[in-house]
Amino acid sequence: MKILSGNSNRALAEDISKYLDVPLTQAAIRRFADMEVFVEILENVRGEDVYIIQSTSFPANDNLMELLVMIDALRRGSAKRITAVIPYFGYARQDRKTGPRTPISAKLVANLITIAGTDRVLTMDLHAGQIQGFFDIPTDNLFATPVFLKDIDAIRVNGEELVVVSPDVGGVIRARAVARRLGADLAIVDKRREKAGQSEVMNIIGDVAGRHAILVDDIVDSAGTLCNAADALKKAGATTVHAYTTHGVLSGGAVARVAASPLKMLVTTDSIQTTDEMRSASNIRQLTVAPLLAEAILRIAENRSVSSLFV
Repeated sequence: MKILSGNSNRALAEDISKYLDVPLTQAAIRRFADMEVFVEILENVRGEDVYIIQSTSFPANDNLMELLVMIDALRRGSAKRITAVIPYFGYARQDRKTGPRTPISAKLVANLITIAGTDRVLTMDLHAGQIQGFFDIPTDNLFATPVFLKDIDAIRVNGEELVVVSPDVGGVIRARAVARRLGADLAIVDKRREKAGQSEVMNIIGDVAGRHAILVDDIVDSAGTLCNAADALKKAGATTVHAYTTHGVLSGGAVARVAASPLKMLVTTDSIQTTDEMRSASNIRQLTVAPLLAEAILRIAENRSVSSLFV
């Protein structure tokens, strides 16, 4: 087994490497003057089982191109099997046509990754489950729920009640799964989105008064939805509001928005590398998914089942 890291999330790759006790493969990844990506693998990979760890987070296009060039370098270096480990799969929100003459970019990216020479994809909390079907190669979609559950249990002090909340109707299935594991009730935030990047909370479906509200989502980008939901939950009588989201994109003024919101804590994972701004926020913190991804990599390498990691 060999593990190769791109530049998108080197810290996560190093943690996975330590967990598996497999050193990162030496490679030179640099840019020409016009920002073209150049990759040179500095070790022999002929006949090797290689895992590339690269999130396609900001800057999404650069990191995606870097991934594709690494895949091509390994294929031309005669690697036996190439697995793209993509903790955060960018373009996942473009999984369907939203209007006339619009693309399905998630399918395009899946095609690019496949045609580049990838044999298998390992990712986490895809925005839409059907994206697995966009790949014509084996694709494993892990969930961060097991990592979150241990942390959420610590909120339940002196037997106080929890209620798991979906910030929109589309996230009900995800929130229901967490609520079932916690033995908690489910609530839903009914909102109307007037335009992209903005949302208006209308009402809360379910009883949240006197309970600790746990918002569960897969991606937090502008944080407008989460902050509006937190406002609505506090007005509805929730004791505290915590949010658990797998991918902390947090673009633009999202960090400042979260810091000024009623959210007691926003918990994300290190699927996307943290920024200095995030580290300085008192109500944002990260949990690591390195052991979860490392265990999945190990099971794939040994041809063992990874289905127990999907719950």
